Amino acid sequence: MVPFLDNHQLVFIGGLHRSGTSLLHEILRDHPEISGFSDTGVTQDEGMFLQNVYPTAKPFGGPGRFGFDNKSFMDEDHPLATEENAKKIFMEWGKHWKLNKKYLMEKSPPDLVRTRFLQKLFPHSLFIIVLRHPVAVAYATKKWAGSGIPSLIEHSLRCYERFMTDKAYLNKFFILRYEDFVREPEKILNSITGWIGINRIQTNKPIRSDINKKYFLKWEEDQTNFVKQILLGYKDLPEKYQKRFNNLGYCIKDIEQLMPVAWLGPNSDNKKNI
Repeated sequence: MVPFLDNHQLVFIGGLHRSGTSLLHEILRDHPEISGFSDTGVTQDEGMFLQNVYPTAKPFGGPGRFGFDNKSFMDEDHPLATEENAKKIFMEWGKHWKLNKKYLMEKSPPDLVRTRFLQKLFPHSLFIIVLRHPVAVAYATKKWAGSGIPSLIEHSLRCYERFMTDKAYLNKFFILRYEDFVREPEKILNSITGWIGINRIQTNKPIRSDINKKYFLKWEEDQTNFVKQILLGYKDLPEKYQKRFNNLGYCIKDIEQLMPVAWLGPNSDNKKNI
């Protein structure tokens, strides 16, 4: 479908805003076999701002909101998923890549819910999806989104659950939890580079392993706040969301507990007949 990709393979990084996608992108783009966007002048060097074919997150509400609009979810049946548009996007992104590299990397938060669309445009692409505890994402995103914590938690779950449905249609993807990455960055990076098929990479970037803590402390504080518990609906959240959190490898009642899930790490040849 796209002969201009004969010498390249696209690698997409997706995950909600404030989930660690920028950190991972910055580390991987330093690999000698990868070209990623840098110094582009757009927010966080995100590829969605460097093309004019498909919409960014903003028309759908932006951080903490875009996933509530079903039109932000894009798959292989989307009218924009055409070979002509693939060429347009590649030409626009190509201005910012070093095209002598085989692996070309793009990162944007809405990639999380657009993997099937991107795979249709660029077959044989690789997808790296970063999950982060929905409570941490909620507090980290609150000042941008202008939404309450219950709404932001629901948004994270909605987007993650959409990806969990979409992943059955993907050829090759790698899922990691932000929490695992910051605890054992070298181990996760080695797993990612091995999955891609490139040499290992080391990083000197500072990686804090305790950054969720301040958000969890705020969550615990809010559990004793009468107004938030009763009037804003916090009281029912643990019981309401426990099962959905567990399905995604997280816990809301024992907030720091990580649940075992089978789909973490590299996944290949998983595509349904569609």
